[in-house]
Amino acid sequence: MMTTKPRAKKHPLAGKTMTGAEMIAQILADEGVDTVFGYSGGAILPTYDAIFRYNAEHSKRGKDAIQFIVPANEQGAGFMAAGYARSSGKVGVFIVTSGPGATNTVTPIRDCMADSVPVVMISGQVPRSAIGTDAFQEAPVFNIMSACAKHVFLIKDPEELEATVRTAFEIARSGRPGPVVIDVPKDVQNWTGIFKGEGLLELRGYRERIAELQQARITKEQAKEFFKMLARSERPLIYAGGGVINGNAAAELRRFSERFGIPVTTTLMGIGAVDTRSELSLKMLGMHGTAYANYAVEDCDFLIAVGARFDDRVAGKVSEFAPNARDIAHLDIDPAEIGKVKAVTWSHVGPLKRALADLVEYGRHFRKDLHRWHEHIAMLKRDYAMNYDRTSPLIQPHYVMEVLNDIVQGNAIITTGVGQHQMWAAQYLDFHTPRTWLTSGSMGTMGFGLPAAIGAQFANPDKLVIDVDGDGSLRMNLGELETVTSYGLPVKVLLLNNYGDGMVRQWQRLYFGKRFMASDKSLRKKDFVAAALADGFEFAKRVTQKDEVPKMLREFLEYEGPAFLEVIIDPEANVFPMVGPGASYKEMVTGPFIKSRPVPPRPDEIEVDMTKIPDLF
Repeated sequence: MMTTKPRAKKHPLAGKTMTGAEMIAQILADEGVDTVFGYSGGAILPTYDAIFRYNAEHSKRGKDAIQFIVPANEQGAGFMAAGYARSSGKVGVFIVTSGPGATNTVTPIRDCMADSVPVVMISGQVPRSAIGTDAFQEAPVFNIMSACAKHVFLIKDPEELEATVRTAFEIARSGRPGPVVIDVPKDVQNWTGIFKGEGLLELRGYRERIAELQQARITKEQAKEFFKMLARSERPLIYAGGGVINGNAAAELRRFSERFGIPVTTTLMGIGAVDTRSELSLKMLGMHGTAYANYAVEDCDFLIAVGARFDDRVAGKVSEFAPNARDIAHLDIDPAEIGKVKAVTWSHVGPLKRALADLVEYGRHFRKDLHRWHEHIAMLKRDYAMNYDRTSPLIQPHYVMEVLNDIVQGNAIITTGVGQHQMWAAQYLDFHTPRTWLTSGSMGTMGFGLPAAIGAQFANPDKLVIDVDGDGSLRMNLGELETVTSYGLPVKVLLLNNYGDGMVRQWQRLYFGKRFMASDKSLRKKDFVAAALADGFEFAKRVTQKDEVPKMLREFLEYEGPAFLEVIIDPEANVFPMVGPGASYKEMVTGPFIKSRPVPPRPDEIEVDMTKIPDLF
């Protein structure tokens, strides 16, 4: 029997004559965009004007307008959109002009691609007739961004503008999320046509692949193979990445971990996928992961990778990663990641929410006693706990993070720049829920923290947002301090100042004979507190004494408006543990204050009689 699909309700403005710019503004509203970040310029002025008029008209009618946020520069706009998207799960939007306006966004676009963040960037372009003539503020945006974005559109036919903008949002949020760029010539923005109120571009192959992905389910036979591996395992371990966050699968991962009693370690991007206070949580693994997480990876006999990609900062020496794992399972939304770096025994490609839920359902009768493994994990966490020089008279950054954690108790959105401060925050802070840890992972972009905090605060106006930053990173987008105060945002900026590029200095200290080329900033004249005061921060203070830290941190966090606190930390403080580039976990350096083990014990070789495993299916 055939069924007729009900027809979608006609758009109330269908058939109305609009300019291309007005269509862009209307589609943003139709897509549920409530906040746009951007910097103006000649080639994008028609769209800016259209948004202004859209807001004026809707405000007159008492309807919601599109909030437009102007940063200090276009890179800031991109990272604000990223912070908005990362913390909310919605598509972030930023709009910039042609030429340098567009090229200033290359870094945030690539950053979003590397970390699978859904954003749409709309750039103005010179008129179609001038493209290729080296016109004023012309740049080959399509060519530049094609290597950096999930997809790029150059609008050559104005009749396709409306469908293109809608399609950009679809691409950004579907499958493995990512950034989409729309380059719109100025004459296309000024073009007048009929608004259809519906329609998408024809992307048959893409939509077929996405539909297939969305329908993917773990079969009975797949599940049977998975539980055979789990049944013969005595030391299973979940290795969870950012795909869990992007796929909104944190609740399902927690349920899966708890149901089968499997400990979890996360990547830098996966922080928040499980509650870090849980007995089953090992916090972060990898180059600067906890010693106990890395030792657990060494000891496990079954590694279950969920939304992770075995990148170099985690896998290190790939051939020796998880050396005792006789089986490796891999669940991911992107088929390209399966077997790309590490060969696996079992895999499933599809939405993680459904895959994890399917495994829990298939395994409803599965029972496995893992108490010996749990005891081993508890021992690792106890004997190889994080630690630092607690007797030093200088302020240790680890101590600052511990005090911050005691006050905040995991109930804040934390953003960071990139470097040592990023790692100390990841190691010492607790996170109860997903989308509360926002950092630049794969690209490692300095300058990310402050604008990302601004975007997160707009997405979450009632939450405490803290940018934990370093002096090197903060300099990169220091102009955004003014953006915080211009919009009266209660963002808290916590600066750990060690007068240099600390992570680079740590590498120079360990691998380059202490030749601190270009990384020592002790002679720089920047007075960050004065800069914050000049930019309108009424709370802007500096801490130089260890005993002042708890009191000043509490004052800083309890201040109702924008607040800036600079803490002068020990410039010699290092990030440990550390697995050197290309090294294996058994070569991990734990430093002078974290206990290490010389040779990891080989897990017990336990032969399992598979004939005695009950048929669960």
